[in-house]
Amino acid sequence: MFKILFIADIVGSPGRNAVREVLPKLKTSRGINFVIANAENAAAGAGITAPVSEELFSYGIDVITTGDHVWDKKDVQNVIDNPYLLRPINLSVHSRGKGVCIKEAGGIKIGVVNVLGRVFMKVLADCPFNAVKKEIEQLYKATNIIIVDFHAETTSEKKALGWMLDGQASAVLGTHTHVQTADETILPKGTAYITDGGMTGACDSVIGRKKEAVIEAFLTGMPTRFELANSDVQLQGVIVEIDENTKKAVSIERVCERIDK
Repeated sequence: MFKILFIADIVGSPGRNAVREVLPKLKTSRGINFVIANAENAAAGAGITAPVSEELFSYGIDVITTGDHVWDKKDVQNVIDNPYLLRPINLSVHSRGKGVCIKEAGGIKIGVVNVLGRVFMKVLADCPFNAVKKEIEQLYKATNIIIVDFHAETTSEKKALGWMLDGQASAVLGTHTHVQTADETILPKGTAYITDGGMTGACDSVIGRKKEAVIEAFLTGMPTRFELANSDVQLQGVIVEIDENTKKAVSIERVCERIDK
Protein backbone atom coordinates (compact mmCIF):
# COMPACT_ATOMS: atom_id res chain seq x y z
CA MET A 1 0.00 0.00 0.00
CA PHE A 2 1.11 3.55 -0.81
CA LYS A 3 0.53 6.13 1.94
CA ILE A 4 0.05 9.82 1.22
CA LEU A 5 0.00 12.44 3.96
CA PHE A 6 -1.94 15.56 3.09
CA ILE A 7 -1.18 18.50 5.41
CA ALA A 8 -4.02 21.01 5.61
CA ASP A 9 -3.64 24.81 5.39
CA ILE A 10 -0.32 25.78 6.99
CA VAL A 11 -0.77 29.15 8.71
CA GLY A 12 2.28 31.28 9.45
CA SER A 13 5.31 30.37 11.54
CA PRO A 14 3.24 28.34 14.07
CA GLY A 15 2.13 26.10 11.23
CA ARG A 16 5.64 25.81 9.81
CA ASN A 17 6.95 24.92 13.27
CA ALA A 18 4.35 22.19 13.52
CA VAL A 19 5.50 20.74 10.19
CA ARG A 20 9.15 20.89 11.27
CA GLU A 21 8.49 19.10 14.56
CA VAL A 22 5.78 16.61 13.62
CA LEU A 23 6.40 15.62 10.01
CA PRO A 24 9.63 13.59 10.44
CA LYS A 25 8.12 11.57 13.30
CA LEU A 26 4.90 11.02 11.40
CA LYS A 27 6.67 9.88 8.26
CA THR A 28 8.62 7.29 10.25
CA SER A 29 5.84 6.06 12.53
CA ARG A 30 3.17 5.82 9.84
CA GLY A 31 5.30 4.78 6.88
CA ILE A 32 4.41 7.81 4.76
CA ASN A 33 5.57 7.58 1.14
CA PHE A 34 4.53 11.01 -0.17
CA VAL A 35 3.63 14.39 1.36
CA ILE A 36 1.40 17.13 -0.05
CA ALA A 37 0.73 20.35 1.87
CA ASN A 38 -1.47 23.38 1.29
CA ALA A 39 0.68 26.38 2.20
CA GLU A 40 -1.11 29.40 0.74
CA ASN A 41 -1.01 31.11 4.16
CA ALA A 42 2.40 29.90 5.30
CA ALA A 43 4.12 33.31 5.06
CA ALA A 44 2.98 35.44 8.01
CA GLY A 45 -0.54 34.07 7.67
CA ALA A 46 -1.24 35.24 4.10
CA GLY A 47 0.52 34.05 0.96
CA ILE A 48 3.79 32.23 0.39
CA THR A 49 7.33 33.36 -0.43
CA ALA A 50 10.41 31.77 -1.93
CA PRO A 51 12.18 31.36 1.46
CA VAL A 52 9.06 29.89 3.06
CA SER A 53 8.54 27.41 0.24
CA GLU A 54 12.20 26.37 0.42
CA GLU A 55 11.83 25.89 4.17
CA LEU A 56 8.78 23.67 3.77
CA PHE A 57 10.37 21.58 1.02
CA SER A 58 13.39 21.06 3.29
CA TYR A 59 11.13 19.46 5.91
CA GLY A 60 10.17 16.68 3.50
CA ILE A 61 7.11 18.03 1.68
CA ASP A 62 6.97 16.78 -1.91
CA VAL A 63 4.31 19.07 -3.40
CA ILE A 64 2.91 22.39 -2.16
CA THR A 65 -0.58 23.53 -3.13
CA THR A 66 -2.15 26.96 -2.65
CA GLY A 67 -5.46 28.75 -3.20
CA ASP A 68 -7.03 32.20 -3.35
CA HIS A 69 -4.15 33.79 -1.39
CA VAL A 70 -1.43 32.54 -3.71
CA TRP A 71 -0.54 36.05 -4.98
CA ASP A 72 -0.69 37.81 -1.57
CA LYS A 73 3.10 38.06 -1.33
CA LYS A 74 4.91 39.62 -4.28
CA ASP A 75 7.91 37.38 -3.68
CA VAL A 76 5.92 34.34 -4.80
CA GLN A 77 6.76 35.44 -8.34
CA ASN A 78 10.34 34.35 -7.65
CA VAL A 79 9.33 30.76 -7.00
CA ILE A 80 5.99 30.12 -8.72
CA ASP A 81 7.74 28.43 -11.66
CA ASN A 82 8.88 25.62 -9.36
CA PRO A 83 6.99 22.64 -10.84
CA TYR A 84 6.08 21.35 -7.39
CA LEU A 85 4.62 24.61 -6.09
CA LEU A 86 1.12 24.75 -7.52
CA ARG A 87 -1.42 27.51 -7.98
CA PRO A 88 -5.06 26.68 -8.83
CA ILE A 89 -5.48 25.36 -12.37
CA ASN A 90 -8.58 27.46 -13.01
CA LEU A 91 -7.00 30.88 -12.55
CA SER A 92 -6.48 33.08 -15.60
CA VAL A 93 -4.62 31.46 -18.48
CA HIS A 94 -2.27 34.43 -18.22
CA SER A 95 -1.30 33.54 -14.62
CA ARG A 96 2.21 32.28 -14.08
CA GLY A 97 2.82 28.83 -12.66
CA LYS A 98 0.95 25.58 -13.03
CA GLY A 99 -1.94 23.90 -11.26
CA VAL A 100 -0.93 20.31 -11.85
CA CYS A 101 2.21 18.21 -11.51
CA ILE A 102 3.44 14.65 -11.59
CA LYS A 103 6.12 13.53 -9.17
CA GLU A 104 7.64 10.11 -8.62
CA ALA A 105 8.23 8.45 -5.26
CA GLY A 106 9.46 4.90 -4.85
CA GLY A 107 8.94 4.19 -8.53
CA ILE A 108 5.31 5.35 -8.41
CA LYS A 109 4.04 8.44 -10.23
CA ILE A 110 1.60 10.67 -8.33
CA GLY A 111 -0.44 13.35 -10.05
CA VAL A 112 -1.47 16.35 -7.97
CA VAL A 113 -4.13 18.86 -9.01
CA ASN A 114 -4.84 22.16 -7.25
CA VAL A 115 -8.22 23.73 -8.05
CA LEU A 116 -10.14 26.71 -6.65
CA GLY A 117 -13.83 26.89 -5.84
CA ARG A 118 -16.00 29.79 -7.04
CA VAL A 119 -18.81 30.04 -4.48
CA PHE A 120 -18.18 32.98 -2.07
CA MET A 121 -14.67 33.48 -3.49
CA LYS A 122 -13.41 36.95 -4.36
CA VAL A 123 -10.83 35.62 -6.81
CA LEU A 124 -12.06 35.23 -10.39
CA ALA A 125 -11.71 31.65 -11.51
CA ASP A 126 -12.99 29.46 -14.31
CA CYS A 127 -15.37 26.58 -13.62
CA PRO A 128 -13.52 24.16 -11.30
CA PHE A 129 -15.56 21.18 -12.49
CA ASN A 130 -14.66 21.56 -16.15
CA ALA A 131 -11.08 22.53 -15.37
CA VAL A 132 -10.30 19.55 -13.13
CA LYS A 133 -12.05 17.09 -15.44
CA LYS A 134 -9.89 18.24 -18.35
CA GLU A 135 -6.68 17.99 -16.30
CA ILE A 136 -7.46 14.49 -15.06
CA GLU A 137 -8.01 13.29 -18.61
CA GLN A 138 -4.50 14.50 -19.43
CA LEU A 139 -2.96 13.03 -16.27
CA TYR A 140 -4.31 9.58 -17.10
CA LYS A 141 -1.75 9.42 -19.90
CA ALA A 142 0.98 9.24 -17.25
CA THR A 143 -0.62 7.98 -14.03
CA ASN A 144 -3.95 7.13 -12.44
CA ILE A 145 -2.92 7.95 -8.89
CA ILE A 146 -4.34 11.47 -8.74
CA ILE A 147 -4.81 13.64 -5.65
CA VAL A 148 -7.02 16.74 -5.91
CA ASP A 149 -6.79 19.66 -3.46
CA PHE A 150 -10.09 21.49 -3.84
CA HIS A 151 -9.64 24.87 -2.18
CA ALA A 152 -13.23 25.98 -1.71
CA GLU A 153 -15.59 27.60 0.79
CA THR A 154 -18.84 25.67 0.71
CA THR A 155 -19.53 22.08 1.61
CA SER A 156 -21.93 21.71 -1.31
CA GLU A 157 -19.35 22.70 -3.94
CA LYS A 158 -16.77 20.35 -2.42
CA LYS A 159 -19.21 17.46 -2.09
CA ALA A 160 -20.32 17.86 -5.69
CA LEU A 161 -16.75 17.73 -6.99
CA GLY A 162 -16.02 14.71 -4.83
CA TRP A 163 -18.97 12.82 -6.28
CA MET A 164 -18.12 13.89 -9.82
CA LEU A 165 -14.58 12.55 -9.46
CA ASP A 166 -15.48 9.32 -7.65
CA GLY A 167 -13.55 6.59 -9.44
CA GLN A 168 -11.51 9.12 -11.42
CA ALA A 169 -9.28 10.54 -8.67
CA SER A 170 -7.66 8.58 -5.85
CA ALA A 171 -8.56 11.39 -3.43
CA VAL A 172 -10.47 14.67 -3.35
CA LEU A 173 -9.35 16.65 -0.30
CA GLY A 174 -10.94 19.95 0.70
CA THR A 175 -9.07 22.96 2.06
CA HIS A 176 -9.69 26.67 2.79
CA THR A 177 -12.01 26.82 5.84
CA HIS A 178 -9.27 25.85 8.34
CA VAL A 179 -11.83 23.72 10.23
CA GLN A 180 -11.37 19.96 10.05
CA THR A 181 -14.55 18.11 9.13
CA ALA A 182 -15.52 14.65 10.35
CA ASP A 183 -16.84 13.27 7.05
CA GLU A 184 -13.78 11.41 5.78
CA THR A 185 -14.91 8.47 3.67
CA ILE A 186 -14.16 6.21 0.74
CA LEU A 187 -16.74 6.89 -1.96
CA PRO A 188 -18.36 3.90 -3.73
CA LYS A 189 -15.94 3.84 -6.69
CA GLY A 190 -12.78 4.13 -4.58
CA THR A 191 -12.09 7.84 -4.12
CA ALA A 192 -11.04 9.09 -0.68
CA TYR A 193 -12.90 12.25 0.31
CA ILE A 194 -13.01 14.82 3.12
CA THR A 195 -14.72 18.22 2.97
CA ASP A 196 -11.88 19.97 4.80
CA GLY A 197 -8.59 18.68 6.15
CA GLY A 198 -8.40 21.45 8.75
CA MET A 199 -5.48 23.72 9.62
CA THR A 200 -1.85 23.40 10.59
CA GLY A 201 -1.22 26.21 13.01
CA ALA A 202 -2.53 27.64 16.28
CA CYS A 203 -5.90 26.04 17.00
CA ASP A 204 -6.61 28.14 20.11
CA SER A 205 -7.73 30.83 17.72
CA VAL A 206 -10.19 31.83 15.04
CA ILE A 207 -8.79 30.04 11.96
CA GLY A 208 -5.24 30.83 13.11
CA ARG A 209 -5.73 34.43 14.28
CA LYS A 210 -5.95 35.77 17.82
CA LYS A 211 -9.53 35.38 19.04
CA GLU A 212 -9.86 38.80 20.64
CA ALA A 213 -9.11 40.75 17.46
CA VAL A 214 -11.54 38.70 15.39
CA ILE A 215 -14.29 39.08 17.98
CA GLU A 216 -13.68 42.85 18.06
CA ALA A 217 -14.02 43.02 14.29
CA PHE A 218 -17.33 41.19 14.39
CA LEU A 219 -18.62 43.36 17.24
CA THR A 220 -17.60 46.73 15.83
CA GLY A 221 -17.44 46.24 12.09
CA MET A 222 -14.25 48.29 12.13
CA PRO A 223 -10.95 47.41 10.41
CA THR A 224 -8.87 45.35 12.82
CA ARG A 225 -5.37 43.90 12.61
CA PHE A 226 -5.58 40.11 12.78
CA GLU A 227 -2.38 38.87 14.41
CA LEU A 228 -1.40 35.22 14.34
CA ALA A 229 -2.19 33.15 17.40
CA ASN A 230 0.47 30.83 18.81
CA SER A 231 -1.14 28.42 21.26
CA ASP A 232 -2.39 24.86 20.89
CA VAL A 233 -0.33 24.43 17.72
CA GLN A 234 -1.30 21.37 15.70
CA LEU A 235 -0.60 19.64 12.43
CA GLN A 236 -3.88 18.61 10.85
CA GLY A 237 -4.71 16.77 7.66
CA VAL A 238 -5.35 13.23 6.47
CA ILE A 239 -3.49 10.06 5.60
CA VAL A 240 -4.77 8.34 2.48
CA GLU A 241 -3.79 4.73 1.78
CA ILE A 242 -3.87 3.72 -1.88
CA ASP A 243 -3.76 0.26 -3.42
CA GLU A 244 -0.78 0.29 -5.79
CA ASN A 245 -2.47 -2.17 -8.15
CA THR A 246 -5.99 -0.74 -8.44
CA LYS A 247 -4.92 2.90 -7.76
CA LYS A 248 -8.03 3.23 -5.58
CA ALA A 249 -8.05 4.50 -2.00
CA VAL A 250 -8.60 1.86 0.65
CA SER A 251 -8.57 4.12 3.71
CA ILE A 252 -8.58 7.75 4.79
CA GLU A 253 -7.75 8.82 8.34
CA ARG A 254 -7.83 12.25 9.91
CA VAL A 255 -4.59 13.50 11.47
CA CYS A 256 -4.40 15.87 14.43
CA GLU A 257 -0.96 16.05 16.04
CA ARG A 258 -0.03 18.64 18.68
CA ILE A 259 3.43 20.11 19.08
CA ASP A 260 5.10 18.87 22.24
CA LYS A 261 5.44 21.65 24.79
